[in-house]
Amino acid sequence: MKVSDYIVEYFIKNDIRDVFGYPGGMVTHFMDSLGKRRGEIAAHITYHEQGAAFAACGYAQASGKVGVAFATSGPGATNLLTGICNAYFDSIPTVFITGQVNTNEAKGDLPVRQRGFQETDIVSMASGVTKAAMYIRDAGMVEEALEQAFSIAVSGRKGPVLLDIPMNVFRAEIEPGSTGRNKEQAPNGEKTEAEPVNLCPEEQDGGEHPDAQSGREFTKCLNEALSLAKRPCLLLGNGIKAAGQIEQVRKMILNCRIPVVSSMLAVDMIPEDIGLEGIYYGFIGAYGNRSANFVVAKCDLLICLGSRLDVRQVGGVRERFAPDAEIIRVDIDAGELALRIREDERQFLMPLEQAVPLLGKALPQGNPYEDWLAVCGTIKGKLKYIDEKEPNKVVNAISRLTADDCSIVADVGQNMVWAAQSFHMKHMQRMYMSGGHGAMGYALPAAIGIYYATRRPVVCFCGDGGLQMNIQELQFVSANRLPITVIVLNNQSLGMIRHFQEMYFASKYYYTVSDNGYTVPDFCAVAEAYGIRSERIEGIEQVCKMQFDERDPRLYEVVFDDRTVVSPKLEFGKPNQDQEPLLDRALYEYLMEL
Repeated sequence: MKVSDYIVEYFIKNDIRDVFGYPGGMVTHFMDSLGKRRGEIAAHITYHEQGAAFAACGYAQASGKVGVAFATSGPGATNLLTGICNAYFDSIPTVFITGQVNTNEAKGDLPVRQRGFQETDIVSMASGVTKAAMYIRDAGMVEEALEQAFSIAVSGRKGPVLLDIPMNVFRAEIEPGSTGRNKEQAPNGEKTEAEPVNLCPEEQDGGEHPDAQSGREFTKCLNEALSLAKRPCLLLGNGIKAAGQIEQVRKMILNCRIPVVSSMLAVDMIPEDIGLEGIYYGFIGAYGNRSANFVVAKCDLLICLGSRLDVRQVGGVRERFAPDAEIIRVDIDAGELALRIREDERQFLMPLEQAVPLLGKALPQGNPYEDWLAVCGTIKGKLKYIDEKEPNKVVNAISRLTADDCSIVADVGQNMVWAAQSFHMKHMQRMYMSGGHGAMGYALPAAIGIYYATRRPVVCFCGDGGLQMNIQELQFVSANRLPITVIVLNNQSLGMIRHFQEMYFASKYYYTVSDNGYTVPDFCAVAEAYGIRSERIEGIEQVCKMQFDERDPRLYEVVFDDRTVVSPKLEFGKPNQDQEPLLDRALYEYLMEL
């Protein structure tokens, strides 16, 4: 059996029916093998390798399966790197396959930059942003390498694995199930092994896995902390989604009405329509909801589930985060726990599949925190409309028009914050973003992957800057008539950076606005050129004209003034609850004294 045929067969047997990629010389055998099985597995060919990588990320996020993307050697492989980084930082299980020059063309140890055409050492480049990167030097490594790749991608803290396969290995013959007989002899006479190169630290040491003792300690800690707490709060992170624990967490909170906040990536955890209104106060951090930041500032116990607590979440001075609270953190990655908020915080290294049931048993049932919830409700009521600008109103209105089971994906920039702040989620809806890597251009290709994972309509928020990063994928959306509605929130500027320049550089808007080095096209005209129906929306009054087609793509360009900014925004070094524009000091002091 040809190696490329075996790889495709392996995907099909493991229920991988959608892969994403871009053609190239070193992957032609792989493309041929995919083509021969078109009725059983679909190769979705994007118009840039970065688009394929992001689509694989979106597919994995929405399906829970391993996302797969492929590209040829050299520039094809390097164009995958941004998507690989995205998968690594957001814990997305993915396998990336790159073609490589024939082994007899490889430079090996020769002191040259390159021997074969488009030869590039992608394994070394990807080593810091993958869980494992493997160079498959002979056909005998393939079976074991595939097994390892898929196992590593989904084990522990999930993430990407890279397989770099030379063209002559793709076309080599193997006998499945007879790996030992397939292995070629290495120069020293020993058989080659499928050993991952450049394993990340958590894989090098085999990963730290909790035992029953840690579960008992976690339960004891919870019981002690909850018995003393008068103002507890749960912080929900993206790890809950990665662990498939959304419904379990919702049920737990329904049984114990405890105040809840989230990270930005977990804003879809507690939707409006599941009976938890008055429990969820928004997402925390520099661009977070003021109410969420105040609740954390005033709690006396903060239980953090699967959230990294990076600087965008806790602020520049970590000690100011939840200053009066005992902090209990649960994470699957020991490296994340190494970055402490305070020395006396309690840490538990365990999968959330184990932690969530234990927390559910420890939380008191019913409504034990009625007085504390009343305080949180007062905070939310006083702050509800302070930061509601026109983009927030537009996003809010759009959310009311969307289908109950559609997916939402937001790009990076102001559009992401407006979506996180103001899109009112429904029970079946999910929202996806590029979190840790913060990659502009993520949303459109990710929407493609999300559609193939769910086969349901997708609403795709983009900024005028981010859309131009991967605008070529409109061709894929058009050609395949995908029910993706692209909403361009266009303020004719790189708004996040423009706002930064306003705060810290005396409003010198170099290279970020239309009269100083940055321009935007007529997005409606671009969409029409791609064969996508489009319309320009000017003002909240016109949002009611928008239609979300379940059969065909659409693009809406929503136009704002170029001075439109995101608020609130935290000035570096200040406590989270004291965001810009500053609250009236009397109101601030009143809320802090509640």
